[in-house]
Amino acid sequence: MPPTDPVGRPTVIELRQYTLRPGRRDELIDLFDREFVETQEETGMVLLGQFRDLDDPDRFVWLRGFRDMAARHRALTAFYGGPVWAEHGPQANATMIDSDDVLLLRHLSDENGFAVSPSERPRVGAPAPDRFVSATVWSFPPGRPGGIALIRDGLLPVLHETGPAPLAALTTETALDTFARLPVRTGENIAAVVTAYPDENAYRQHLADVQAHPVARDEIFPGIGREQAAAPRALRLAPTGRSLIR
Repeated sequence: MPPTDPVGRPTVIELRQYTLRPGRRDELIDLFDREFVETQEETGMVLLGQFRDLDDPDRFVWLRGFRDMAARHRALTAFYGGPVWAEHGPQANATMIDSDDVLLLRHLSDENGFAVSPSERPRVGAPAPDRFVSATVWSFPPGRPGGIALIRDGLLPVLHETGPAPLAALTTETALDTFARLPVRTGENIAAVVTAYPDENAYRQHLADVQAHPVARDEIFPGIGREQAAAPRALRLAPTGRSLIR
């Protein structure tokens, strides 16, 4: 039996965005949810969420977590050197054009982290839930903490005040990546906020309420705009049937 809680509350998070060959996303999701969930968790990681990108029919987004960087190295070594990936990895890779868009992240604070229970995961073949998940990613120049602080100390309280609390707020994990077989983006200074909603209308209403909030409108967003290296990227995501984040 796989463990019911393989890592507890993960402190290291991967946000992985895959560009797939046209028309093959459902093939990868079926394979992934059938073969790569419990088998990854048995090595000591937790599968947090798997998603269809609503803005790109050939994009698959997922998150997984680890207790720490040492546990990440052990788990990845075990899984990608093990029999399940040897058997099914070639089929998964055949659906992909690019799998290197990966952010290595950690929780922005102890109060803003994922808390999920794999024991509550739906069974294989469960239908996709009628839910909506947003993941907004801000990029700031390396070595400049001002934008991250504005999101942590300014935007997060407004998000809590105006709508559902974010499931997690994340920032760049600065520890050296020790698993060279899977590249991650380097030189990043990222903040990311993940929130779940009953539907997209609830998301749009929350977004409008945040944008209209006087502190956010007059202070926080202008401050973030001055600090950011590029416009934020808003991922509009639909959870798969076995995603814990939903």
